[in-house]
Amino acid sequence: MINEIYTTTKTAMEKSVEAMKREFSTLRTGKVTTNIVDNIKADYYGTPTGLAQIASVIAVDATTISITPWEKPMLKVIEKAIQEANIGVNPNNDGIAIKLFFPPMTVDQRGDIVKQAKTMGEKAKVAARNVRKDSNDKVKKLEKDKAIGEDESKKAQDQIQKITDEFIAKIDETLKAKEADILKV
Repeated sequence: MINEIYTTTKTAMEKSVEAMKREFSTLRTGKVTTNIVDNIKADYYGTPTGLAQIASVIAVDATTISITPWEKPMLKVIEKAIQEANIGVNPNNDGIAIKLFFPPMTVDQRGDIVKQAKTMGEKAKVAARNVRKDSNDKVKKLEKDKAIGEDESKKAQDQIQKITDEFIAKIDETLKAKEADILKV
């Protein structure tokens, strides 16, 4: 019973780390990635659709992303969606594809992006702590229902704290690596 709680605790905390990594992928580093446009949705015949589903999205070089729609009429729609998304660049429509030219990042921009990354890291830590609280509540309920003794409850809560510390360290490690990636020129 307690082992199930440990397993669900680890699984839930792993999900918060994965969610943070997914959020990190949308942040810009020194080299552009197509992940920057992952959250942009264009109106595809009345349905908000991700750009990757309606166009070829590729990073041409370290500062350029090219978006070539499968259907030519989608050019204007995609261009409008990118402008509304406000990702820091204006789309250039050449009649065939939309090109996004990202200027080299300034020190201030890098600092702002590091702040965003730290906020994402803090969100992941809060999520891990919420999981810890839920798991501890389950253990306390087992103790209250006399399914386990006081000593077992204390041991279980200590183990849950160790799991939490392990995941907080993993979050910090991932954040530090992302920070270094953002600040690297």
